[in-house]
Amino acid sequence: MAEQQQGIKVGFLELAPGVSRVNLYTYLYCAFATIGLLTFVSTGTTQVLNAIGIPTSAHGGVTSQLVIVTEIVQILIFGAVGVLADRVGRREVAAVGIALMGVGYALYPFAESVNELLVYRAIYAFGLGASTGMVGTLVADYPANNSRGKMVAVGGIFNGLGVVLITVVFGTRVAPMLVEAGFSPLGATRIAHAVVAMTCFVSAIIFFLGLKKGTPAKKEERPPTRELIVGGFTEAVKNPRIALSYCCGFVARSDQVILGTFTVLWGAKVGVDAGMDYATASGKGALIFAIAGTSSLIWLPVLGIFSDRFNRVSFVIICMVMAALGYGAVYFVDETTMFTDSGFPLSGQASLLFMLMGAGQISAFMGATLLISQEAPLRKRGAVVGMFNTCGAIGIFVCVAIGGWLFDSVGGWGPFVLIAALNGVVVVLAIITRILSPGAMPGELSKETIAAH
Repeated sequence: MAEQQQGIKVGFLELAPGVSRVNLYTYLYCAFATIGLLTFVSTGTTQVLNAIGIPTSAHGGVTSQLVIVTEIVQILIFGAVGVLADRVGRREVAAVGIALMGVGYALYPFAESVNELLVYRAIYAFGLGASTGMVGTLVADYPANNSRGKMVAVGGIFNGLGVVLITVVFGTRVAPMLVEAGFSPLGATRIAHAVVAMTCFVSAIIFFLGLKKGTPAKKEERPPTRELIVGGFTEAVKNPRIALSYCCGFVARSDQVILGTFTVLWGAKVGVDAGMDYATASGKGALIFAIAGTSSLIWLPVLGIFSDRFNRVSFVIICMVMAALGYGAVYFVDETTMFTDSGFPLSGQASLLFMLMGAGQISAFMGATLLISQEAPLRKRGAVVGMFNTCGAIGIFVCVAIGGWLFDSVGGWGPFVLIAALNGVVVVLAIITRILSPGAMPGELSKETIAAH
């Protein structure tokens, strides 16, 4: 019996009982591919907006509309996705989700109007909600509790590798290279999207074959569907740290999307205003995102080393302070000297400030993910993580709507300073939670979590 309860070890990671090496390796690919592939939509959107003749002065508003559609879809489906994951299984939801993302990408560059683009973005959003929801659920499923910090760090490194590789290869290289080879900017954009779509379809097959079948809870232990539907709410009432994690999700997922959306948009706007064609300008914008992503990739192992030594709520406080400082620093970017005279690479000042923002963004992600993965109860994990993701989608909806207006009205730094302020609010809430309900140390389970299991 004791042997059944002990998970295997893969290097410095201890896995939960029943999780195999193949499951782990497939999860790491899932983290790499899903998060990497979703970031291409930022570069792709900038390219397509230029292709259908939207002036750069209106890009902030139109981009906000597209992101808002994405978040409306995700608000509607995240709860259902979580319940489905607890009833049917993680691998099926993840595979279907990434395939739908591929369909959205394949259609995206063929839009001829903003309304048509909104429809294709909605298809992409259905897939995005299902696939990213499973990444968050799997990182809670697969590690033993004393390896959560290390697992989140390793998964985050693969997230970052996916973001950097796909942004650099597909975002900054493919379309400009095709333009130089004689393709039209629109033709180059369509080819780049087709390659990304095919990568999504291949990834769906890998997910289905390699992820663990079924759910962590045995069939007879699974709560009724009605209980799962309300589980995200009831668990937050029982456990203040789950409620805090929802607040963290509201801001941390906004951190990620604001970073991906408005860094690319800001750099592309500066490039187009300087006389570049839109494919090349989009590549310059993607470069900013890649620099921030590389910074987060470098910073993440440092977080991982120390994460399992702190109380989870204390770690959230540290992470959110770093995020507030990192996003706030972007206020000091000088747009007129963002690029060097050759247009590449970024100036030293801009590079440093965007690197600080990348470190802040990954800190918020790490703190939020660790807290929800430890506190979410086994039997309702999909439902609770689904509510966490729903809060994130609501946060993105609000922050991108306000951020788009700030981008067009006050400047490219506006959305980032907004996120810095919201991270500051979460710091205050986390301090209150730490005083009133600190919870268990890593490697232990709190009394609320034990009762929920």
